[in-house]
Amino acid sequence: MEFDTGKIDDATLALLYLTLHDGTRAWKGHDWDTLDRLHDKGLIGNPAGKVQSVVFSDEGLARAKELFEGMFAKRDA
Repeated sequence: MEFDTGKIDDATLALLYLTLHDGTRAWKGHDWDTLDRLHDKGLIGNPAGKVQSVVFSDEGLARAKELFEGMFAKRDA
């Protein structure tokens, strides 16, 4: 089965927002290929290294918040 990596990237970016801490950092416990694509798109800092978190770019943080709220916010019925 082929996967839509764009959808996977969006979901991962939203989940990174769930672990937001220290203003712009998020825990990086996600698929490395996906994190590399997000880095290549300029949405997060380089995920390589021993640090357990990544830094959002300004654009990445805004997009992550938008995706997180769109996917997971409760809506009034």
